[in-house]
Amino acid sequence: METFPKSPTIGDVARAAGVSPATASRALTGRGAVAPATRARVEYAAAELGYSVDINAASLVTGRSHAIGVVSPSVGRWFFGEVLEGIQEALQQAHYDLVLYHVRRGTASRADVFRYFLGRRRFDGIIVAGLDPDMAEVEQLTQLRLPLVSIGGYDLGTSLVSIDDHAAARVATEHLIQLGHRDIAFVGGDPDGRKSSFGDAKRLAGYREAMAHAGLDELSRHAQSEVSVPGGYQVATGLLGDQRTRPTGIVAVCDEVAIGVVTAAQRLGISVPNELSIVGIDDHEHAEMFGLTTVRQRPHEQGIAAAQLLLERLGDPTLPPERIIEPTALALRASTSAP
Repeated sequence: METFPKSPTIGDVARAAGVSPATASRALTGRGAVAPATRARVEYAAAELGYSVDINAASLVTGRSHAIGVVSPSVGRWFFGEVLEGIQEALQQAHYDLVLYHVRRGTASRADVFRYFLGRRRFDGIIVAGLDPDMAEVEQLTQLRLPLVSIGGYDLGTSLVSIDDHAAARVATEHLIQLGHRDIAFVGGDPDGRKSSFGDAKRLAGYREAMAHAGLDELSRHAQSEVSVPGGYQVATGLLGDQRTRPTGIVAVCDEVAIGVVTAAQRLGISVPNELSIVGIDDHEHAEMFGLTTVRQRPHEQGIAAAQLLLERLGDPTLPPERIIEPTALALRASTSAP
């Protein structure tokens, strides 16, 4: 009769690493505190022996599913893609699965996610990214009674990772004002941000505050667009087409919209920055290629920080909520100058 080699056990890994089985289990499942050097030794021993963690078996013992639900209103925008990569990187290192739900506002599928899907799956915690839930959705999230971390400006009363979106747009607008621009338009998003993300509405408010503070509130205007390169391009062709009403400066809700505006200006023969100055927000991976002045943020690091906040609270549920406001900085490039 053919025999098969015995599969290594957690005890085999523990003996090879010189630790107890409990310590080896914590190191491989991410449950509980383990010194980095010890974790590395255990992971090396497991790899040498060909041992893999049986999450289903571990969940029966620990009561944990090792699955985190992530809810996002977009997966196509650069910001959300970077955030999701950061979350996944941190969760994978801790041996947690990521289950993603794309919840576009006003769709039946979004209602189903909050009403059914989040509750019927066994999650250890939830991360919501750039979400602006209504009161019913907030109540449904609260009823899950799970550790919750949000990314973006909307405060659910739980742990939060964000930038100051209001300040980012204010800084971008003030940069153009200091250069001497007066006719400055804000491009991108809808008035209340509910079709894009909560932070977009705060950026519009930051622009308006800077214009009002400079005595330019009567000149402020918002050109709505889809939050994308094509969206920025489409609205900019109309905004820039009439030389008599054309602004000299534009603050875009994000770099993707700003790149669309730059492209439209080039197609119309408008010189950037000699005839039109453009500022974005994000520091998109293509911002340098377009010479785009922008307010830099680091969404990948925000995703990592959010996942770490959640993992810490899984290890110690008594930890209070924590707010992390990530820094931003104005990155000066070739798309802005004096009018």
